[in-house]
Amino acid sequence: MTIPAQFDAKQVEEKWYDYWMKNNYFHSTPDHRTPYTIVIPPPNVTGVLHMGHMLNNTIQDVLIRRARLKGFNACWVPGTDHASIATEAKVVAKLKEEGISKDDLTRDEFLKHAWDWTEKYGGTILGQLKKLGASCDWERTKFTMDEELSAAVIKSFVDLYNKGMIYRGYRMVNWDPEAKTTLSDEEVIYEERQGKLYHLKYQIEDTGDYLTIATTRPETILGDTAICIHPEDERYQHLKGKKAIVPIANRSIPIIFDEYVDREFGTGCLKVTPAHDVNDRALGERHNLEIIDIFNEDATLNELGLHYKGKDRFVVREEIADELKTLGALEKVENHINNVGTSERTKAVIEPRLSDQWFLKMEDLVKPAIKAVLETEEIKLYPNRFNNTYRHWMENIHDWNISRQLWWGHQIPAYYYGAGKEDFVVAETIEKAVELAKQRTGNNELTATDLKQDKDALDTWFSSWLWPMSVFDGIVHPENEEFKYYYPTNDLVTGPDILFFWVARMIIAGYEYTGQKPFSNVYLTGIVRDAQRRKMSKSLGNSPDPLDLIDKFGADGVRCGLLLSASAGNDILFDEEMCNQGKSFANKIWNAFRLIKGWEVSETIPQPESSKIALQWYEAKLQKTLAEIEDHFEKYRISDALMAIYKLVWDDFCSWFLEMIKPGYQQPIDAVTYAKTIELLEANLKILHPYMPFLTEEIWQHITERTSEEALIISSWPQLTAYDEKIITDFEFATEVIAGIRTIRKDKNISFKETIDLKVLNQENASLAFDAVISKLGNVVTIDYVKEQVSGALSYRVKSNEYFIPVSGSVDIEAEIKKMEEELKYLQGFLKSVQAKLSNEKFVSGAPEQVIANERKKEADAFSKIAALEKSLAGLK
Repeated sequence: MTIPAQFDAKQVEEKWYDYWMKNNYFHSTPDHRTPYTIVIPPPNVTGVLHMGHMLNNTIQDVLIRRARLKGFNACWVPGTDHASIATEAKVVAKLKEEGISKDDLTRDEFLKHAWDWTEKYGGTILGQLKKLGASCDWERTKFTMDEELSAAVIKSFVDLYNKGMIYRGYRMVNWDPEAKTTLSDEEVIYEERQGKLYHLKYQIEDTGDYLTIATTRPETILGDTAICIHPEDERYQHLKGKKAIVPIANRSIPIIFDEYVDREFGTGCLKVTPAHDVNDRALGERHNLEIIDIFNEDATLNELGLHYKGKDRFVVREEIADELKTLGALEKVENHINNVGTSERTKAVIEPRLSDQWFLKMEDLVKPAIKAVLETEEIKLYPNRFNNTYRHWMENIHDWNISRQLWWGHQIPAYYYGAGKEDFVVAETIEKAVELAKQRTGNNELTATDLKQDKDALDTWFSSWLWPMSVFDGIVHPENEEFKYYYPTNDLVTGPDILFFWVARMIIAGYEYTGQKPFSNVYLTGIVRDAQRRKMSKSLGNSPDPLDLIDKFGADGVRCGLLLSASAGNDILFDEEMCNQGKSFANKIWNAFRLIKGWEVSETIPQPESSKIALQWYEAKLQKTLAEIEDHFEKYRISDALMAIYKLVWDDFCSWFLEMIKPGYQQPIDAVTYAKTIELLEANLKILHPYMPFLTEEIWQHITERTSEEALIISSWPQLTAYDEKIITDFEFATEVIAGIRTIRKDKNISFKETIDLKVLNQENASLAFDAVISKLGNVVTIDYVKEQVSGALSYRVKSNEYFIPVSGSVDIEAEIKKMEEELKYLQGFLKSVQAKLSNEKFVSGAPEQVIANERKKEADAFSKIAALEKSLAGLK
């Protein structure tokens, strides 16, 4: 086969991905081998590839390709998440552009639009992952709204309800007024924002006195139903049994006393708005207060908002402050930093709201999940510093609000047969619901038309927490062969931002439904940031298009560039230069391969001693690196493993090994060395394949004609064997000897084509094994071991050994002596000035320790250089 002069990433990527797909290498079915399973963190069905996905999925592909090479039955299950809030928001926006309001549609009509949208835009990201080289088992692609996975979600809900763990409650929840749905506590992001603190005056009923109360939300006074004071606050004892008047509303509200109030904060008085604050709600329940909800679901004011009805809450805030000022009820306004809760998805400011919702009791559910990570370490988090985060969340867990006021998602399987809040049954199907309703009511005439299903959908995470089980149909059919074979899975790769949302909940579900862990290891990636440490995002415009990067640097270049800087849990400061470095590495390997394939091979010439020792050394170095790689992978240091491979291939193989075995100009290489070199090249390709799959497969297939059973992707990882550490140490010594020769040649303008002799005073008793290599790479004719220093020679030291290069004829000795004497004179003067400083008591006592240390180092360095120069001069004279 003709080997192209340049590595053409685009042509190679398409060719080999099609080849891998055609030969079904990614597909896995249960067999006699040990399974190795990864489930993809399902991206939003309507999402597109971003830098975080690139990093996350490259790491997964590295793990799965390595497992495949190591003989495991590797199965990587891809899929997408229906992403209730995000997808519904996109569909609503699209309909709005078409002049259609969601409110004018039935649920079925809206869902048809949602499915059309999903079918049009869904799965784009999975296609993009193929460009990256992701070797997922595409035949297993799942979607959280697939019939099989939906059945698992409904079965789970019914099961937990029947166990008494799911209940319906009227609670204060986090309300997203843009998405018009409740959110769990974990979906609320708190941000510090500049706000204002308004000091309002409430008149004491039937008096001319006032109480001043500070609030950040003056618009909520229309929902006030009490003023609360600490019972031991002596300033207000006279107000017991009294009432106050709410400004603007002119309603009379009780003044109550409760220890909840901090008497040291502000004026010691608190306005109580039970409908719009979780703590006020608790006070309201204790004191049997009226509840006045002034907001509509979109956070505009309703009829209880009086003349502000229909206006947005933030517009009302300013207008009500103006009205209070006009009424003389606004004492003052101060700047104030607020901790504002916002919706993770829509970024809208969250509104506390009382609502009937479905909840899952978590207190007992979490216990096995806490034990598995923090006690038995049956599941390990990498890096383990995230154990503290995990502990904090899990030990302070609240009941999970699992209902959402959305249509896109899994509709809650609760069916109402009457008008009361408790008039419902929970069942997997409408038919089962009818039977339960008949039993509950004693009315055998009930039919499906008499029942109405709950309008709410389940939180998206309630489906994805089952993901490692549901993708193998392990919830509905737990005894099926695939589930028993592939579960528990092995590794999970994800971001720390969903450690609680998803990872912890999968662990909880795994133990609840199987009594087993869902996976053994969790690799938490860092966040990809720009040079200014900002998280990459479309809104900031600081995130490059991953497909553009692949087009520019090749998939292997991007994969390699990203992972060279991606240690577990640490954020990556992304720079395109990293991808360029990956591309350069690919070119280096390609050129090394072309060099090898360009050599003429002779079956008759003997193997040179230099090649023989070079092969022994590189085999040992390869084995040492293999051991390092194993250690790195065991500790999930994926980046460190790549760096070890990078140094082995770039430095040891390309820069040293090939130089040691390279035949002379227009000379052939011996067949023994060539065959072994190809074998070592193939070993390099195997360990590099998980990181750079396209380049390695291309070179592998160019080396020799291969059948589909001999493709690199399904070959075998190199065997780890014992190696000779001494030969590696000896080689490192030899490289210093060679470096010394090259330095003298360069400094003294001795041509590299000109042969030299080398005399060695072997005081170190260094190994002679690499003399042939030293001769070849230093262009040395003879290496003589001597017992005393050689005069008329240039010299250098490696440890305690001295090396002499006789220079008669090649160097102007007189000029060299003069140059050395000038340098010696300069160094002696420099040493004198340093010693003068150090003998100055005032300087030594007054200067910082680091400055003194620096001066002592200068002194030591000068002594060392002077001694070396004096020795060299003695040799030349």
